[in-house]
Amino acid sequence: MNSFKGLLEWVGIGMDTGGVIIIVIGALYATRVFLRNRQAVDSYLRYRRSLGRAILLGLEFLVAGDIIRTVAVAPSPTNVAVLAGIVLIRTFLSTALELEIEGRWPWEKASGPGGEKQG
Repeated sequence: MNSFKGLLEWVGIGMDTGGVIIIVIGALYATRVFLRNRQAVDSYLRYRRSLGRAILLGLEFLVAGDIIRTVAVAPSPTNVAVLAGIVLIRTFLSTALELEIEGRWPWEKASGPGGEKQG
C-alpha cells in the first residue's frame, strides 16, 4: 500500500510540475508572439487571451495534482479542508480569467463564429 501511495504522490508532484511548466511556456510563447506582432491593432488583447489560457490550463493541472495528493495520499480532515480552500480559490481565479478572456461568463453560450461573443 505504501508503494501505491508513493506512486500517487509522484503523480501529484508531476501534475503540479506540469501545471507550472504549462504556465511558464505559455507565458513565454504569448510574450514572444506579442513582441513579434505588437504593431497589430489587437495585439494586446491577443496577448492577454493567450496568457490567460496558459494560466487556466496550468491551474487545471495544479488542482488535479492537489486532489490526487490530498484524496489518495493523505485524506485527513485537515488536508481535505485545505484542499477545499485551494479548489475554491482556484475556481474563483479560473472563473475570473475565463470572464476576462472570453468576455462572458463560462456558462453563457457563445453567439458568434469561432466561439466569440458578438458585440
